[in-house]
Amino acid sequence: MATKKTASEAETKKKAAKSAKTTKTAAAPKAEKAAKSEPKAKPAARGPLARMKALYGTKDKLVDAIAGSLATDGEDEGALKDRLLKASNAQLLKLAGVVEQVKKSYGGRDKLVDALTKAVNRAKDQPYVAKLATFSLPRLFDMARAAERRVKASK
Repeated sequence: MATKKTASEAETKKKAAKSAKTTKTAAAPKAEKAAKSEPKAKPAARGPLARMKALYGTKDKLVDAIAGSLATDGEDEGALKDRLLKASNAQLLKLAGVVEQVKKSYGGRDKLVDALTKAVNRAKDQPYVAKLATFSLPRLFDMARAAERRVKASK
């Protein structure tokens, strides 16, 4: 029995090698054509540290860029910067993305709160507006996006 097993193993190895040769020769011309037609570009920065360095240079510059927008009315900006410096690069990049989207879509924190209260039809409810002003910017942005989706869905 041992000889049959050895013989069958040898046959499967030969078949596997033969099939590998045929797939390599068939795929090689396509790969060469694709490589010749497209120029190789420098790959984008993949990790959070590399992306942070590519976009902002240092963590301090990133924190300075987002701290003013993230600070609420009663919060000290210096204390916020100290807390943000301890945060991970991935978290800071997400916060920077939110700050950028808010500035692009709404113009700022106050305009975001106004748009949110109008979307939920509670612009005259002053305690509600005051409570919204205490929320973090990412939370406000998520609430505004959800309210916009609800308005679109109801139409």
